[in-house]
Amino acid sequence: MSLHDLVRQEAVARMTRGQRLDQLRALRLYFQRPEQPGFLVSETVEGPMVPVFTSWERLALFAGACAWASTTAEDLMELLPEGVRALVDPLGPRPFLLDAAMADVSGEDVEPAGGVKPAEDKEPAEDAEPVGGAEPADGVGPADSVGPEDAGASRGGA
Repeated sequence: MSLHDLVRQEAVARMTRGQRLDQLRALRLYFQRPEQPGFLVSETVEGPMVPVFTSWERLALFAGACAWASTTAEDLMELLPEGVRALVDPLGPRPFLLDAAMADVSGEDVEPAGGVKPAEDKEPAEDAEPVGGAEPADGVGPADSVGPEDAGASRGGA
């Protein structure tokens, strides 16, 4: 761990929950882009989720070479279909879930039960059926392209 990492970790530790949430909203997140506008949604025992990443490198480790898009966490929460959550950095050291409640809470109003929750160690449902007959996305689980038009997201490479 570098000195820069230690200083950053200490600064984040001193932030209030509201300050961390405000910083998170501006964070750029990367995700696998389906052929049609929307998101690749995986059905899990915890409900539908979209894997998203804090860097395109982490996305590449997860999905390999793929078409991708990026947007801010705040925009992502507005674009996700109702009931779908985002799993941030599922293969990283500290994965966590984002849900729509995060977009509706201001940093000053955050309570301990706010919209950002640590991810639980849950495996995708083995008997989950693909939505719309889609094939699993690189072994992640059943996936389908669902969601609003691609407004607010920037497109990446293939």
